[in-house]
Amino acid sequence: MYANTSRSESVQAIEVHGRAEIGFAHRDGATRLAHLYQHDPVRVLFPNTPPDESLEATVITTSGGLVGGDEISLEIMAEPNTSVLVSAQAAEKIYRSTGAETKTSLTLTAQEDTWLEWLPQETILFDGARLRRRITVNAAPGARVLAGEILVLGRLGSGERFSSGLLRDAWEVWLLDRPIWADALCLDNDIPGVLNHPACFDGAAALATAIYVCRDPAAHLDTARDMIAVEGDKLLSSVTLVNGVLVMRWLGQDAYCLRRAFADFWQAFRHHAGEHPAKLPRLWHI
Repeated sequence: MYANTSRSESVQAIEVHGRAEIGFAHRDGATRLAHLYQHDPVRVLFPNTPPDESLEATVITTSGGLVGGDEISLEIMAEPNTSVLVSAQAAEKIYRSTGAETKTSLTLTAQEDTWLEWLPQETILFDGARLRRRITVNAAPGARVLAGEILVLGRLGSGERFSSGLLRDAWEVWLLDRPIWADALCLDNDIPGVLNHPACFDGAAALATAIYVCRDPAAHLDTARDMIAVEGDKLLSSVTLVNGVLVMRWLGQDAYCLRRAFADFWQAFRHHAGEHPAKLPRLWHI
């Protein structure tokens, strides 16, 4: 976000601190919006949803991308017996920074007997971007949470790779206020060396993570492995079960192929695990 600071048309970056809180409750036999707070540049829209499908919410960042010093926080809360799908309108761009860090946080809170999905589109790291992102899942027994993220390492269409800057991407999953899974990725020094090393990213252009939290995740392990299986040398994928959390990962040399594989898995798995239609929000196809 930029503003003119003089008649000579010099520009100065203005830090933004956006926030949204979205709460859902079960009322009159259906999932309803119970709480909404939004602060620029974050906005939340609610597409029309068929009565037999999860209530949808779409998160928008109206600034057109994030720069160093920007902070965005999002809290999504699902009360008992609700069914919710929250997605993003478009890919999130993290622009080059001269030193300040972009910070984003997401907190998903799911109470008992809920179905909660967090399905954003890609986060694109420009070369020189400095991003710290934290995703926290708080689940009650009986809650079902399917959450994911995709990272694209550079503006690949312009021939630019993410070769300098900072990425710290951290996940935490809590059950009954007890941590059961934590994971963090940090890219800082010698980023090209890490991304190109055959024992690390082996030249990957994009990566993705999805997790599923439920009462019996082991019952879905074999099915998830069958669904995630892909052929070809441009994409690697795997599924594992760690302390009650089903973890799916993708690593690809082609960002579009990875996005397509991620989407194919997501719509198949949401149908299998939650008996929801095997489809994604329409914005995913635009």
